[in-house]
Amino acid sequence: MAGADQLHVNGLDNKFWEPDDSVVRSIKACLTPMFRPDDTAMPVVSSGQWGGQAPETYRRTGTLDVMYLAGGGILAHPMGPAAGVRALRQAWEAAVNGIELHEHATAHPELRATIEKFSHRK
Repeated sequence: MAGADQLHVNGLDNKFWEPDDSVVRSIKACLTPMFRPDDTAMPVVSSGQWGGQAPETYRRTGTLDVMYLAGGGILAHPMGPAAGVRALRQAWEAAVNGIELHEHATAHPELRATIEKFSHRK
């Protein structure tokens, strides 16, 4: 074995061609031990990600064991990168707690701003 500790798996609603079902399978495959319980790879989720994909990513995978890369989703946040990080955390908080994203955004201006900025993209 070459020894990989992380693998890029794209992301849900990604900007490339890969279907969401394939991404979910890849995430689950990375988290499935090969030989020993700790023989897993960290799935790296990226490709046009922002907080809007967090609820469905969590719902379909049931895990927080991912590296969730959202470069543009953070850096292009209308309130600046720090707010972009807060919005991403707020989106994952909503996902984990089963709160609808728009509902959670009513009390979180950073999340509300990221939804307004990115929810229409495709």
